[in-house]
This record gives sequence, C-alpha cells and structure tokens, in this order.
Amino acid sequence: MKILADFLPIIVFFVAYKLGDIYIATAAAMVVQVAQLAWLKLSGKRIEPMHWLSLVIIVVFGGATLLLHDETFIKWKPTVLYWLFAAVLAGGVLLARRNFIRSMLGAQVSLPDPVWARLNWAWTLFFAAMGAINLWVAYGFATETWVNFKLFGSMGLTIAFVVAQALYLGRHVQEAPGEGRPR
Repeated sequence: MKILADFLPIIVFFVAYKLGDIYIATAAAMVVQVAQLAWLKLSGKRIEPMHWLSLVIIVVFGGATLLLHDETFIKWKPTVLYWLFAAVLAGGVLLARRNFIRSMLGAQVSLPDPVWARLNWAWTLFFAAMGAINLWVAYGFATETWVNFKLFGSMGLTIAFVVAQALYLGRHVQEAPGEGRPR
C-alpha cells in the first residue's frame, strides 16, 4: 500500500496528461501531493522527510511550470529529487559518517557493515543515474515519451532495482540470535 501512495502523484500526473495536457497534469500532481500530506497529517500518521521534500519540489517546479507556462520546470523535478536523494545518501556517509539506508532499515534487517555500505552506495548511484536518465528522456524525446517514461520507465527501473537489491540482501541477511530454524 505504501508504494501505491508513493507513486500516486505520478499516476495522477500520467492520467491527467492523457486526459488534458502537461499543465493540467502538473496542477493535478500538485493537488494530489498536497492532499496526500494533508490526509497523513489529519489521520495522525508520520510524514516522512521525503514526503515534505517531494511537496516542496513539486510546488516549486510545478508552480514555475504553471506560472511561466514552460514544461521544462516540471521535467526537471524528478532529476532534482533523485539528485537530492543521492546527495543526502552520499553526504551522510562522507560528511556525517552516517549511513541513512541503515538508519531506515536497520531495525528490520541485520546485515554486516560492508553490506550496509554497499547498499548505501548502490542507492546513491541508482538515484544519480535515474536523474541523468530523466534528463536524457526529457530533452531527447517528445513530452509524450517523457510522461510515459515518468510512469512506466521510472517505476519499472525502480522495481527492478529493488528486486535486485532484495536478491543481493537475501544472501547477506544475518539471523538474530535464537532465531534459528526449528529442529
């Protein structure tokens, strides 16, 4: 259910684009992002920092797209978000000596330190690459292709990356003491 919530603004953007144009899609994505955070706040659920960051970026880049009637800004939004994620993950390790992937998942998964480090750098590189791929599609292809990529390409690549990470982690997960197989 969480992954659906994370992709909801993208899905709404896609549908609104198909029914209208890039500006209607941009406005719809902005409204959904605001409504999603309002719902989380009203229902007493925790709002992740990533959600706040996504809201600020969609409002800034979506707002610029609508005010200036220039689709370039909304096309930059995914790249800015991806590159910010990459910078936070890299900066956490290089500047603060903190692995944010481990901070998020450490309570659920026990892994050796080198695996946590590789996982953090894998996500850093993934986000950096996704930002570059978004720009390549945004500037190398028609807007229609970019919109299709934003939903299907980005989601597909993310799901494939998560599956690859799960397969990799499956080999390295450590059992907690006393959690051995029943005899």
